[in-house]
Amino acid sequence: MQLPQRLALGASLGLVLASFASASSHREAPFTAAHPKVDGTDFYMFRSYETGRDAFVTFIADYIPLQDAYGGPNYFSMDPNALYEIEVDNQGDAHEHITYQFRFTNAYQNVALSIGGKNIPVPLVNVGPFGPGVTDGDANKNLIETYTVTVINGDRRKGTGTLASNLTSGGTTFRKPLDNIGSKSIPNYSTYANNHIFSIGIPNCKTPGRVFVGQRKDPFAVNLGEIFDLVNLNPVGSPNSAPNAIGDKNVTSIALEVPISCLTNGTDPVIGAWTTASLRQGTVLNPAPAGTVGSGGKGKPAELTGGAWTQVSRLGMPLVNEVVIGLPDKDRFNASQPKDDGQFLDYVTNPSLPALLQALFNVQAPSTPRSDLVTVFLTGVPGLNRAKSFTPSEMLRLNTSIAPVAAPSQNTLGVLGSDTAGFPNGRRPGDDVVDISLRAAMGVLLPVEQAPAGQLPYTDGTPIAATDFGSTFPYVNPPLPGSPNSGVATTGGSP
Repeated sequence: MQLPQRLALGASLGLVLASFASASSHREAPFTAAHPKVDGTDFYMFRSYETGRDAFVTFIADYIPLQDAYGGPNYFSMDPNALYEIEVDNQGDAHEHITYQFRFTNAYQNVALSIGGKNIPVPLVNVGPFGPGVTDGDANKNLIETYTVTVINGDRRKGTGTLASNLTSGGTTFRKPLDNIGSKSIPNYSTYANNHIFSIGIPNCKTPGRVFVGQRKDPFAVNLGEIFDLVNLNPVGSPNSAPNAIGDKNVTSIALEVPISCLTNGTDPVIGAWTTASLRQGTVLNPAPAGTVGSGGKGKPAELTGGAWTQVSRLGMPLVNEVVIGLPDKDRFNASQPKDDGQFLDYVTNPSLPALLQALFNVQAPSTPRSDLVTVFLTGVPGLNRAKSFTPSEMLRLNTSIAPVAAPSQNTLGVLGSDTAGFPNGRRPGDDVVDISLRAAMGVLLPVEQAPAGQLPYTDGTPIAATDFGSTFPYVNPPLPGSPNSGVATTGGSP
């Protein structure tokens, strides 16, 4: 391709990439943009590549996008009025057959200080250091977050549900670590967070799994700053030419590791999965949520909820609701179920991205309807991750019979890079789904004569690799601290 064409292509590519809305699924729809606690940002599913854990599948569902580490005093607790779910289809019929439901409880301790003979509640989330143990320094915490995991067999609203057990601490509740305030509050955050990795007893599963919920550094990588700067990049240039625009943000990860034997149906190794968040249909605001000043009382909740669960967020394959689904249908997609995905078929078979490139810059788009994109997004790839029996539907699909690849040997382009353990066969943290999806949209899977522009090495220039992350559960990195200073106290004189 000649230079003028490449520059023109870069401009149009920038227009489309700008609609990524800051990342894979961060603030991608009007409703979730206004309700970040139920905004699913990324979803991962892969056969565990930690040494000795290859008989397991790891799910990671990230929520609450674009967290600034210093965002106190409340930081980023999960919503106790929401229902967070990971759904698994092991029959290929676009229905969930196993659902892992996460419910959160935020217990405010109303820590108070005696001032002038009165107990005055403090405005901070902690009044002293805590950790590294789960309960170490509980008296200094103004908020203790816990959660339960309920496993539903069958329909997620009508099936039988059983609470999972905490095999590490006992009971059926799990603790979520507080966000990374800084090293003076939490001297060793990595150790503190790792102590919140629990062995989980999964109902009807003989082998325990593992679970972790907590703040993490956002694992997604994308270049946006140069795109907004009049597309100051080369979209067919070096894939290592630009910094990660969201490299200074955190998210909250729900990570669950489950034995493969407890996921598949026994005859087909392929499973599909997605994550959703739901809210109650009705909400009534409490006009007086606070307790009596100085009493240390717990007060009343700020809102009361009731009614049926209403799904407001959905995420399976990355980037679908960002660059495939049109703006008028983004909220509708988030509220939909895979079994009803026929209503969105035109967005996949007649994608707007290639048409935009052709209309604006005379770059030949592949002919439509695009059966290649149907294969990637709706049915799974034959011989890779298509179930023996399948219903076209959007979800992340994984062939659990394909052995995992150790982090140093993973190819960031996944299947396009001849690494069949990677995207779109599931998704690992180190898979560069931006570059892969751009190339798929432009026809890299089609014969050259049908999509000559699709054979270019499209990239946003931001690198990502498995070695950027941990090689043990929960894989994604600890969060950035809110304070850059070390925990050194000063007394007397100037601070």
